[in-house]
Amino acid sequence: MGIESELLRRCHVNKNEDGDRFVGVRADTDNAMVYFPIGYQLPDNDQDLRQDILHLISVLAEFTNRDDKVLAMQKFEAPQFVDFPINAYMEIINSYMELKSYYTEKKAVYRTSDRGKVHWGQTLKRQRPLIQSNGSPIYTNFTVRVSAPNDSNLITKIHKYCVYESFSKLGWLFTPDMPEKSNIERNDRMFLTVLRDKLASTHNDKDKRLFSAMIAMIEYMDEKTKEKQFYFGTDRFEYVWEKLVDRVFGIKEKKNYFPRTEWKLNTGKKKTNAALEPDTIMLHNGNIYVLDAKYYRFGVTGNPNDLPESSSINKQITYGEYIYTGDKYKKNYGNDVPVYNAFIMPYNVNNNLFGSNEFYANIGEATGDWKTNGHKYERVQGIVVDIRYLMYHYTGKTSKQIMDLAQSIESAFVINGGALPNNDSSVAI
Repeated sequence: MGIESELLRRCHVNKNEDGDRFVGVRADTDNAMVYFPIGYQLPDNDQDLRQDILHLISVLAEFTNRDDKVLAMQKFEAPQFVDFPINAYMEIINSYMELKSYYTEKKAVYRTSDRGKVHWGQTLKRQRPLIQSNGSPIYTNFTVRVSAPNDSNLITKIHKYCVYESFSKLGWLFTPDMPEKSNIERNDRMFLTVLRDKLASTHNDKDKRLFSAMIAMIEYMDEKTKEKQFYFGTDRFEYVWEKLVDRVFGIKEKKNYFPRTEWKLNTGKKKTNAALEPDTIMLHNGNIYVLDAKYYRFGVTGNPNDLPESSSINKQITYGEYIYTGDKYKKNYGNDVPVYNAFIMPYNVNNNLFGSNEFYANIGEATGDWKTNGHKYERVQGIVVDIRYLMYHYTGKTSKQIMDLAQSIESAFVINGGALPNNDSSVAI
């Protein structure tokens, strides 16, 4: 791949600042761009880069919902919701490339032969039998049924239309070549009627996926006829970061770790307030870890101004204290509940200011001058995690990721509970 390939020119790693927060795919009739989150290391060859783009799309599809997909517009304009059915477009492209042809139905074709699957109804109509001496007929030739593609079928033309539409928007991810444009005139109502009938009558899972994808595309085009651009992604990738961290490290039942408050009024009435909810509760080797996912810029800039401030620090200490002093946790852990606190921020393991070559690095800790009892949870560790690594390791067994994060958090307490060890290559301040 030379100094910079055409595909690489279409990719951008954002800085997570005003005007440069979008993560996802933006395209119009003239150009298409892919925007990666802050700290993401782009591969150095087109094959891996295409894989990373497809993986980014799958991550966004899994971890964003309608509320997350609000794009910031110009000042005073209403925000724009994005419901581009990117998975439908991808299904149509993948299906076409797998088949190497358009969807075709088979129409029945009959021929005379002494071999093949005999169609007795047509044989009785078309073939003349020999009459044996006992009066019974015997056939020496049969009419057999074969299949042939029905290229003029309407469903084929609709598929051809959808394939071209898919490639015009996303085909550049796979190949610079464009398929032939369909000569059928667009008719959304007729297209949807045909596709829904086919979906209702088929029992083939692949065909069901294809017809469903084509329906989603036509429905989207019907709603977006006046828009020249399409978007798939979010300006609020911090929500994706929170969900990624929780998926990899967190337990599902974390509501028991939520501090709760209430009002008891002199009138006898009570008001229960909403609980404080930590992003993620991680358990490892009998220890409790309270994690706050922060999609902050510090892992890239190294600027202390890009670190969590007092409100976030105090909240983390409150979470830890609630767990540490709670009677229900002492039943499981004893009087000295091992509780750790950490902020989880993105960074680039291949290009960073901390001298680290580890996927997890401890960059320092935050404390409050109002808490000086020496408890571990009072020292909130700052952990940076390689964002590309985490995006590729959120599925399957995550025990190694949990162990590595736990070790990075605990590294600050290795030497007699003192400062971070300077001889640990995974640690930098």
